[in-house]
Amino acid sequence: MSKAFFVLDDGRIFEGKSWADTGKTFGEAVFQTGMTGYQETLTDPSYHKQVVVMTAPHIGNTGVNNFDNESQKFWVAGFVVRNPSTITSNWRSENDLEAALIAQGIVGIQGVDTRAITRHLRDRGAMRVGIFSGEDLSREEMVIEVRKQSPMSGAYLAADVSTPQTYIVPAQGQKRFTVAAIDLGIKAATPRMMSERGIEVHVMPFNSTLEDILNISPDGVFLSNGPGDPAAMNDTIELVREVLTEEIPVFGICFGHQILGRALGFETYKLQFGHRGINQPVIDKRNGKVEITAHNHGFALKAPTDEGFSTVFGPGQVTHICLNDGVVEGIELLERGAFSVQYHPEAAAGPHDAAYLFDQFVEMMQKYPRMVAQR
Repeated sequence: MSKAFFVLDDGRIFEGKSWADTGKTFGEAVFQTGMTGYQETLTDPSYHKQVVVMTAPHIGNTGVNNFDNESQKFWVAGFVVRNPSTITSNWRSENDLEAALIAQGIVGIQGVDTRAITRHLRDRGAMRVGIFSGEDLSREEMVIEVRKQSPMSGAYLAADVSTPQTYIVPAQGQKRFTVAAIDLGIKAATPRMMSERGIEVHVMPFNSTLEDILNISPDGVFLSNGPGDPAAMNDTIELVREVLTEEIPVFGICFGHQILGRALGFETYKLQFGHRGINQPVIDKRNGKVEITAHNHGFALKAPTDEGFSTVFGPGQVTHICLNDGVVEGIELLERGAFSVQYHPEAAAGPHDAAYLFDQFVEMMQKYPRMVAQR
């Protein structure tokens, strides 16, 4: 087992051992605080172009299986663990984690203090990083290579992760609604949870037009999670404005939350180190209820949290706030069917506190059906 290096663009280097595939890889260094759910993390398209540091010390205990995949491939740019499990102990396991990483060419590193890395990123912020294993480079050469990489700010990544053509996830049981889901990096659990509620989900490419959406006569439009900088998504932001003008109900999560916010006229900004994990406390300002939620985002929405706001689409309000740092976690329009949250109600993996939001989407489509009938 050869040496490997985790090299940050501020010059900090952590030495470990090669693990998973060998070679070199680059991305944004981020940390994930979940003690479980590593397979869902690996297959989440929102982690595209990111090198994920797992803060929990033991990773790989339960192996991997086909059912828990959130997409058809691993999306992370690199994977960092402290102590990978030497055995797989779970009746659902179909493969060893390291073998799966090697099969998909994911460069990793083990034997580094992932909690020390996490503290460093919390202090200094998310930054560019490289993993080098089996590479004969000096420390200075590695840092220079890392600094040549593009930052996440300004990144336009939806085209990399979106479906190339529309596909349909049928409603389970009796069909009640049709939803156009704009795929900005959607996770498989999301349309599955909508289908469980009688929704036929048309998962559509990121560059779909209003005409494409209207052609399926949807009862609602869903804006998915995904990677990149929301400020770079001008065409999608304009599409959402067109959908709101048509008065079609809209529900957005994560990246989709940021897109809806920008469509309403708000700005987004890069968080110092983001929220990534399955244990993030969020309070619903409307009733004081606290939910433990699953997050994966490096950008956030600027919106007034003390009082309501006005938009060209009517009045609205911030509905949810993160209790850790006050970040806006949810918004809604008060006189039109549109709301969004910054976190993941499908909770794959994670707690199920926020699953009711899919029911809220159903209630909203029932409340605002008129435009579908008019078309």
